[in-house]
Amino acid sequence: MLAAAALVGIAPYAWLNTATWDQRTDPAAAEAAPVAIVLGAGLREDGTPTTLLARRLDIAARLYSTDRIDAVLVSGDNSVSAYNEPDAMRDYLAAAGIPRGQVVADYAGFSTWETCTRARRIFGVRSASVITQNFHLPRAVELCSRAGIDTQGVGDTSYRVRTFATVYGYVREVPAAFTAVYEALARPEPQFLGPEEPGIREALSTPR
Repeated sequence: MLAAAALVGIAPYAWLNTATWDQRTDPAAAEAAPVAIVLGAGLREDGTPTTLLARRLDIAARLYSTDRIDAVLVSGDNSVSAYNEPDAMRDYLAAAGIPRGQVVADYAGFSTWETCTRARRIFGVRSASVITQNFHLPRAVELCSRAGIDTQGVGDTSYRVRTFATVYGYVREVPAAFTAVYEALARPEPQFLGPEEPGIREALSTPR
């Protein structure tokens, strides 16, 4: 009985990993895509990206500098005026050398699913590299794919620099997989939708 319960408990997580294994890679092997989607991962008290978020942004900067992306969609939480993930992410990428016009902000990326579905429906992203830590990558890739985006997942190996957070991340993905399966199948409306925004289209049409 316990074994059966354990199998049921791990099944969604195992499915996400199996379903996306051929869509996930590391920064060195990442192929070119028009857009990188960088998912938020929190800010420090001073308003700068956390270590995990900075590492995601560093990958985006690396892909841009090696001509493997042309624009970046930074997606995070800005539900209160004192907490603005997307602008902090944009500032970080500008400091890393990406022109501000090539970085588009989604201020209502409150969850992985909402980021993915808004990327497709609001910003018109059809093909993208989604960037996050390896523990989060299967869920991010599957949800962006289900949202209608041709998705390549580019993962960060964070274990050596943030061991506890990485282990916690893997543990957290097991229950999070249940929600992800529901979202992948039901495709619920995001909390905020609104009109289409031209930022990504304009960024992609700007000569480098």
